[in-house]
Amino acid sequence: MPSTSNKPAFDQQNKAWLNIGMALTTDASTQPLTLPEKLCLALTAIGLLILGFAGFGLVTGISNLIFALGSLMIGGIGFAFFYYKQRNLSGKHPHNGLIFASLTARGAAAWITAVLLTFFYVLLYWYPQYLGLAANKQLPNTGLIGFFDPLSLTLKKQPASQWFVYGTLYTLAIFIMGVKFILKYQHNRYQIIRTISVMFFQTGFAFLLPEVLQRLQQPYFDFKNIWPLNYYFFFDWHIDQLISSGKLGVFMLGWGVFSIIVLTPVLTYFFGKRWYCSWVCGCGGLAETAGDPFRHLSNKKLNAWRLERWLIHGVLIFVFIMTAMVLYTRFTGQATLWFLNSHKLSSWYGFFIGAAFSGVIGVGFYPLLGSRVWCRFGCPMAAILGILQKYFSRFRITTNGGQCISCGNCSTYCEMGIDVRAYAQRGQDVVRAACVGCGICAAVCPRGVLKLENGKKITNNKAIIHVRRDEVDILFPEKEDRK
Repeated sequence: MPSTSNKPAFDQQNKAWLNIGMALTTDASTQPLTLPEKLCLALTAIGLLILGFAGFGLVTGISNLIFALGSLMIGGIGFAFFYYKQRNLSGKHPHNGLIFASLTARGAAAWITAVLLTFFYVLLYWYPQYLGLAANKQLPNTGLIGFFDPLSLTLKKQPASQWFVYGTLYTLAIFIMGVKFILKYQHNRYQIIRTISVMFFQTGFAFLLPEVLQRLQQPYFDFKNIWPLNYYFFFDWHIDQLISSGKLGVFMLGWGVFSIIVLTPVLTYFFGKRWYCSWVCGCGGLAETAGDPFRHLSNKKLNAWRLERWLIHGVLIFVFIMTAMVLYTRFTGQATLWFLNSHKLSSWYGFFIGAAFSGVIGVGFYPLLGSRVWCRFGCPMAAILGILQKYFSRFRITTNGGQCISCGNCSTYCEMGIDVRAYAQRGQDVVRAACVGCGICAAVCPRGVLKLENGKKITNNKAIIHVRRDEVDILFPEKEDRK
């Protein structure tokens, strides 16, 4: 008869596993919230209410703005701190309970959140006057945008715009949810470093530095936003603005070209596309922090992968043609070549891809389609990096098939829809253009089967799996360096 001396400890551990899956709200466990957690949630709600009242012009003033943003920050970070401290994540699965929570299982809360986010993005991109943006600079802003005027005047000596409000809230979301993510994966060094990196680049390079540049009467410039993600980099107005700004503007122009030609291929060769998509990019930063609770919602079906290839490479071709036409118009003065018109192409791209796809759908649909919809199906930068990663990079995810127990955690929480388990079961290295190297598949693996590597050699007893068209090609390399 087997011994039962360890049964109480075993039961206690299993119960602990049920109380860990914190998303934006609590999980579906029966463990009640503690008093500190409730107080922090109340503080977060107060901050959101103040912003809501400000949208209707009921709240104004720098003190109220500071209180609102401070409440969001202290409440959000405080809740995550007490939540994970109370439940002790050491050695436990960080996603338990998500499939039972309404917000993270496409329930009513998810649909309400998606509608509200989408509505906000529609107003932001196309109807900012309803957020309080003044019709011209001679009139004062009102509503939500006017509420942020004091902060904008402090940073850049200019009234706020809808993009300043968006940038502030975007950065705040990445910072708060980034701290929560670090607490969630506090025992995983790679996740901590990666999250600190995206928080730093979003706060310093994407938000503060461009605002300070405007305060110094210099062009707005995000040094980490690289073409083709920065699709307007080669537009006439942007190039003229940089050149007319003197030496610093010319340096910005040169940095942008250098980033395209040298920085991108070199870093991708050594580190794969993760150096940008998971460590630097603001879109990826929001997906990895605020979007983390929704990563399991990404579609893993073969049809989704087929759609992904057509869409993302279609957008890449679109941006190449549009940029070529913009440059053609700049050097020739002619806007039309054959049936193509540079003005129409740029306006179409800005509306359908730059706004509707990357913003409205890319973020607004987090609770329904997962956190990397834009990165997976539309981002042209991700498409270029993916091609380089698949054929020229040293990065890969190695697998130890003998240890795989086919639990499926890796595939479930892959936000890019990759069936990682299929690779692990065969002991095949994951070499995929879509993979952003977030490392969550390795973090949730209970057996340590997966490992992110940048090595250049492949042993002769391992196969590499390449996804091509509608087939899976398995290659068995000899003892040679992988190019």
